[in-house]
Amino acid sequence: MRSPETAYLLAPAHGIDAWRDGMSDRIATSVHRPSSRFIRALALGDVRGLDDADWTVLRANGVTHLIAISGFHVGLVAGFFALLVRAGWWLWPTLARRVPAPIAAAAGSVVGAGLYTAVAGFALPTVRTALMIAIVAGLRGLRRRLSAAQCLALAAFAMLLVDPLSALSAGFWLSFAGVAWLLWCMPDSGGNAVRDFLSAQGVASLGLLPVAAILFGQASLAGPLANLVAVPWWSLAVVPLALVGLGLESLHVGAGEWAWGLAAWCFDVSWPLFEWLATSALSLWWLPEPRWFALPLALIGAFWLLLPRGVPAKTLAALLWLPLLWPDRRIPTPGEAELMVIDVGQGQSVLVRTARHALLVDMGPAVQDGFDAGERAVIPVLHALGVPRLDAAVVSHGDNDHAGGWPAVAAFYPVPALFAPEGVRLPGSRPCLAGEAWTWDGVRFRFLHPPLDFPYLGNESSCVLRIEAAGRAALIAGDIGEVIERRLAREHPGGVRADVVLVAHHGSGGSSDPAFVAASGATQALVSSGHGNRFGHPRPFVVERWRHAGAQVHDTADEGALRVRLERRGIHVEARRQAHPRLWDAARRGDSRSAGLSYREDRDGRGPEG
Repeated sequence: MRSPETAYLLAPAHGIDAWRDGMSDRIATSVHRPSSRFIRALALGDVRGLDDADWTVLRANGVTHLIAISGFHVGLVAGFFALLVRAGWWLWPTLARRVPAPIAAAAGSVVGAGLYTAVAGFALPTVRTALMIAIVAGLRGLRRRLSAAQCLALAAFAMLLVDPLSALSAGFWLSFAGVAWLLWCMPDSGGNAVRDFLSAQGVASLGLLPVAAILFGQASLAGPLANLVAVPWWSLAVVPLALVGLGLESLHVGAGEWAWGLAAWCFDVSWPLFEWLATSALSLWWLPEPRWFALPLALIGAFWLLLPRGVPAKTLAALLWLPLLWPDRRIPTPGEAELMVIDVGQGQSVLVRTARHALLVDMGPAVQDGFDAGERAVIPVLHALGVPRLDAAVVSHGDNDHAGGWPAVAAFYPVPALFAPEGVRLPGSRPCLAGEAWTWDGVRFRFLHPPLDFPYLGNESSCVLRIEAAGRAALIAGDIGEVIERRLAREHPGGVRADVVLVAHHGSGGSSDPAFVAASGATQALVSSGHGNRFGHPRPFVVERWRHAGAQVHDTADEGALRVRLERRGIHVEARRQAHPRLWDAARRGDSRSAGLSYREDRDGRGPEG
C-alpha cells in the first residue's frame, strides 16, 4: 500500500528541469494576466496551464505549432547567437586570424540552438531543429558544400538515429515536408522581407494542407490568416521578450518581471483576434477519411499550383483536391443501414447510420487516468465518417464502460433525443421502453427491453435495440445476462431473430445463453472488448458457442473497429485492421488470447467475471 503522507524530501531539486520548474513558477506569480500561461508555454514549453478551450482556439487557427516552443523559435535564437558572434568578430577583427567569422557564427548558432533546446526540455520539435542547425554548421566547419536537399536528408537521417520512433509522429512529416516545399519553391530570397514572408506562408499553407488533412482529418481556413499575424508578432515580439525575462531573472530575482509583463501584454493584444476566428465560419473544417489515392493526387495538385507562372491549366489542378476535400462518405442508401462498432477498448460504442440519420449507442469508458473514449475514439470516428450531427443517442445503462464518454460526446454533438433506462439519471433523457419504435429512411428501430415498470438492475436493465434494414436485422444487446436473454428468447422469439448480434456483456461467461444464441440464428457475432482485458472477455467457450451455432465471431480487440453494412445484396463486415493494415499489427495477428487463456475455467466453463 502506498502512503503519500509518509513521503519526505530527500534533497532539493537541481538540474535543468528544476530550473525550468522554478522559472515557470516565477512567471505564474509575477505576471498578473490570464495570458501568463501562454508566456510559460512560449518561453519554457510548459503547457500545463493551457486548458481544452485554449487548445481548441489554437487548433481552429492552425497555430498550435507556435506554442510550447516551435522549431521556428529555435531557429530565431540560433540566428540571434550567430549575429552576436558576428558582432564580436566585427569589434575584434583579430579573432578572424584564429577562427574565420562564418565558422564562428555557425558554432554560435549551434550553441544558441542547444541552449534553447535545453530550456524547452528537449522537446522533439526543438531537437529536430537543433540537429538540422548542427548539421549545417558542421558542414560549414568542414567546408563541404552540399545542396539544401542533401542537408535536409542528412537532418532527417540524424533525427531517425536519435529517435527512430519520431517517424511515427505528425510533426516529423510536417516539419520536413514544410522545409522541402520552401526549398523547392523559394530557393533564393528576393531581398524583400515582406514579400518573402507572404510567399513562404502561401507555400507552407498550400503545400502542407494535404499532409495535415491526412494526419489530422481537419483543415483550418483561418490558418493562413492567423499565421500571418501570429508568426511575426509572437515570434518577433512575445517570444524574445519572454526569453529576455528568463535571462534577466537568471541573473537577479525580479529583474525579468517587466519583460514577462510586456510579453503578456503583447500576447493579449492579439489573442482576441484568434478567439474570434475560432468561432467564425473560417475555423476548423473536419474532413471525412479519404481513400488511399487522395493524398498523392492532392500533392500532385499542390505541385501543379506551385509551379512558376505561365504553366497552363493551373485551375484544373484544383480538381485533384476533390478526393481529399470531398471524399465519398459511403452513406447507406434508403432502406439500408450501417453499424460501426468503434474500438473503445473494454467498453462499447456503436454508430448506426441510415441515408440521412445517425444514432449513437453508448460512448465507451472514461477512466481516472485521463483517457476518455468519447473524446479520444468516438468523436474522431464521427469526424472520420463525416457525421455532421447525431439525431439520437442511447445509453444502454449507467456503467462507466458504456456511459463514461457521454459528457464528451454531448459537448461536441448536441443530441435532440437521448434514451436511457429509467434508473439512469441523465439530463434530458427519456426511458428506452420495450415496444417503442420509429423509422428512419426505411430503417426500423425498436426497443425490446426493458419493459414498463422494470426496476433498474444495472446490466440487466440495459436497453436492447433491434434494427431492421434491407430485409436484414441487427441486435444490440447491451450488457444483459442469461436471465434476460432467456426471457427475450421466450417472449420475443421473432424480435430476437437477427442476422447480426452485438454479443451481450462483451462476451462474458454470464451472457450468451445457449437458448438465446440458438434463437437469434445470427451469422455474424460482434464482440466489443479491450485487448488483454483483466476480465478475460470474450470467454473462449462463449466464442465457441456462437461459432457452433453458425456465426462468424469478430472481436474489436483483435480486428479493431468493425463496420457492418445491412444491404439488400447481403451483409458485409469490414474489420479496420484488415482493411487498413499497419506494420505493428502483424505482431498481434495470430497471437493467443492471453486474456482468455490466463483464467482457469470452472466445471461449467466459467471463471472470474467483470
